[in-house]
Amino acid sequence: MTMDMSRYLGLFLTEASEHLEGLGRDLVQLEREGAPAVVDSMFRHAHSVKGMASSMGFEPIAVLAHRVEDLVDAIRQDPSRLERNLVDLLLAATDVMMSQVRAVAENKPPDDASALLGQLAERVSVLTGRTPGATRVLNRTASVSASAPPAPAAAPAPAPAPIRVAAAVSEAPPAPVSEMTPAAETPAASSATAQLAASVAMVIRTAEEEAPKAPSRWAVRLRIAPTCQTPGVRAFLVHKRMTGLGTLHDLRPSLEDLKAGRIPEGNIQLELETAEGEEGIRKALRNIAEVELVSLKPAVVAPPPAPATANAGPVSVDGSRSSPVGADATRTVRVRTELLDYFLDTVGELLLATARLRELGKVLPENSRPPIEEGVYRLHALVKDLHDKVMSARMTPLSLITDRLPRAARDIARRKEREVDLVITGAEIELDRAILDELADPLMHLLRNCIDHGLESPEERVAAGKGPRGRVLVSVRRARDRVVLEMEDDGRGMNAAKLKAAAVARGALSAEAAARMTDREAFLLACLPGVSTAKDVSEISGRGVGMDAVKRVVENVGGTLEIESELGRGTRFTLRLPLTVAVVHLLLVAVGDEVFGLPIAKVVGAMEADGETLDRSREMPLLPHGQGLLPVYALDELVGVQAPPRKGVRPFVVMEGDAGRVALAVDRLVGQEEAVLKPLSRPLDLLPGLSGVTILGSGRPVFILDVPRLLSA
Repeated sequence: MTMDMSRYLGLFLTEASEHLEGLGRDLVQLEREGAPAVVDSMFRHAHSVKGMASSMGFEPIAVLAHRVEDLVDAIRQDPSRLERNLVDLLLAATDVMMSQVRAVAENKPPDDASALLGQLAERVSVLTGRTPGATRVLNRTASVSASAPPAPAAAPAPAPAPIRVAAAVSEAPPAPVSEMTPAAETPAASSATAQLAASVAMVIRTAEEEAPKAPSRWAVRLRIAPTCQTPGVRAFLVHKRMTGLGTLHDLRPSLEDLKAGRIPEGNIQLELETAEGEEGIRKALRNIAEVELVSLKPAVVAPPPAPATANAGPVSVDGSRSSPVGADATRTVRVRTELLDYFLDTVGELLLATARLRELGKVLPENSRPPIEEGVYRLHALVKDLHDKVMSARMTPLSLITDRLPRAARDIARRKEREVDLVITGAEIELDRAILDELADPLMHLLRNCIDHGLESPEERVAAGKGPRGRVLVSVRRARDRVVLEMEDDGRGMNAAKLKAAAVARGALSAEAAARMTDREAFLLACLPGVSTAKDVSEISGRGVGMDAVKRVVENVGGTLEIESELGRGTRFTLRLPLTVAVVHLLLVAVGDEVFGLPIAKVVGAMEADGETLDRSREMPLLPHGQGLLPVYALDELVGVQAPPRKGVRPFVVMEGDAGRVALAVDRLVGQEEAVLKPLSRPLDLLPGLSGVTILGSGRPVFILDVPRLLSA
């Protein structure tokens, strides 16, 4: 009976990608710190990818992972073998495996990696002094070339099998070919036969040595990591490994509960009767990811008394117990982000419907309002609680994107022949997954700018009295209902005067406006398209090339971007982000009969003035604000709304724009509103200046304006 593995494809893609990303992070950390524990983690990542790919039948991925595993094992045997070119080779192999996994996800055959396999095998031979053991596919090829009859296709082997076979092949000393292979056999068949014979001999010797040992009973306690996404899979793998060593007794939780992931606090207890000994048990558990061996000690001869529970029952043949698991068992499942988006959209509709009911209740007679208001209040509390729960399910640690930065920093620094220390703090802080998905590219672009154009070369740094190694600090912290993310380098800094001159030269700013700008406002000119002070714009990055996209993305999710810099000391980019994009805080303003929403995050303040008495420059009204003058734009003209002429005193809203602050002339201020943001559909999403829509409790739709894009349209 053939097992259908296609249903496990999604799990394979997710876990393989996570292991490969972890392998890349470990390589960068190993190059920087050289910690032995990192090498063990790398080995586990490579081994897990090999095992999963082999079980799924993706042999090209399994073969490449096997060769990476061989090379990592060589490093584990002698850490002094690690050098930069070797890290480059392993990172290249990691990238190729990632591209192969992506090809599988697109239902394409994995890319051929023959040349890379040759390079890896060559490095293994150089480091270990022996030819690396053949992988499963190569063994099969060797057998065919030796005219041996093909073996029937076998079902995928359990996870422990690849470990033991790989160890036997890699550890066995090669025998002379002349003693083991007939002259008529090909070199490939000779090598495969020699390795197979040596492996069999070693297995026989091991069996002979361990045969006299009597089985002993061991008490084993394990814990599955709280962050594990598939505790049931890990627990079942533990069960398979242990049953492969001997007889299992007193398994808690039961096998059925383990398969279902019902594992209270991740704890697993069992007693194992085996002749393998302590080292054999530790070896079997060593390479199971996200599983920690808490304790391993000899068990008492007499079985321990059963727990004093009413439903406690005997252990069955397969190691299960009839007693149910407690109600505090923790279970986790993977949920598609699309499904969470649907939940959030539906809950948003419920909030809007509740607000509508509250408004309708206000028109009822006084004596009939209390029961209606009480019911609506109760409904609102329930819906709000449901909304909070859905939002908490969408919250994801920033480490999801910051974990990719060390590898990127290493690659960019290597290409620019620079040395950089990247320090990341606060990555455990959580944000809405929708915001994180948008931030990945902007953060990568900021990092490129910091290393490529922010940091000086080692020679320039030494001449300036700095250390030869540059430093980039990424820090994340919570500030009330917002998350503040800062990326700071200790490089050359930015020149405000040159930025102003570049903006004026491109016609993006008048000379008078540039003269009124503060340095802090001038630094934001780097976010205008094409405005750059870099000496050269490389293929990696260039200040002003893409910074406009960074600013736009940050603002689209309801955040703000600030830039601080000091010549010779460095530059700091500060992103102030909301916790979620589902709920926005708006300032409601009216022009004519229409009401529009302005994001509070972009509003600096509001004031009243007589529009007829404002100063003018080239027919542009100027509003006094602080120590300067702000250009004034009539909101009704920007959005194309018919409004009667307004004379005398009127409200002005001061907003942040791309080229500095501006003032919007409106007819009246309606108030503030915490609204559920709804995306725009076609053709409204094509209109510049509109970022979304919401519905007030009265049932009135209100468009949310993107002022910077509205001004540039």
